[in-house]
Amino acid sequence: MIQPILQIRQTPALIGIDADLGQFSIRQPKADLQLHSRPARLEIHQYPPDIQIDQSRAFAAYTGGSDLEMAKRLYSSVQQIFLQGIAKRVEDGQRMAEFFKPGNSIAHIVGEADKGPSFGEFRGPASSDNVDIHIETHKPDIQIQQGGVDVEVNVNKPVIEYTRGKLDIYMKQYNSVQFIPPAVDTAM
Repeated sequence: MIQPILQIRQTPALIGIDADLGQFSIRQPKADLQLHSRPARLEIHQYPPDIQIDQSRAFAAYTGGSDLEMAKRLYSSVQQIFLQGIAKRVEDGQRMAEFFKPGNSIAHIVGEADKGPSFGEFRGPASSDNVDIHIETHKPDIQIQQGGVDVEVNVNKPVIEYTRGKLDIYMKQYNSVQFIPPAVDTAM
């Protein structure tokens, strides 16, 4: 006789998990940049040269200069003219004393006496250096003020956003135990 066997069927529990990952969103706005520039400044002060021209000696050579200058020149030569006149008289006297020599006649000596002494030069000496030119130059005054650029940078912080994912945990299948008894012959 065969012994009937009890059958046991077991179904395991199944858990279902539906998961989506979370997402990061990272944005960083551009930095704020501000530029301020200062132009350079350049100041130049130019001074005209000083020119001094002295033509007084040239005018004295052309025209004799002022009355005072002419008088000084004439009076400074009077002593020499006087001495020249005395020397001429002495020479004429010696020639008259030697009247026996040819050309020393009284008429000849008196004829030369009419010429008289010459007056001194009332004009100044003529020269190419009679005009004095003096030029004085001045250096320019240069002032430089440097310019520049001021840079301001404001860095913006990054914006970080996180969106959570979903996590669903559910029972896909419940566990179970099934006992199946053997078929019992009830015909007895």
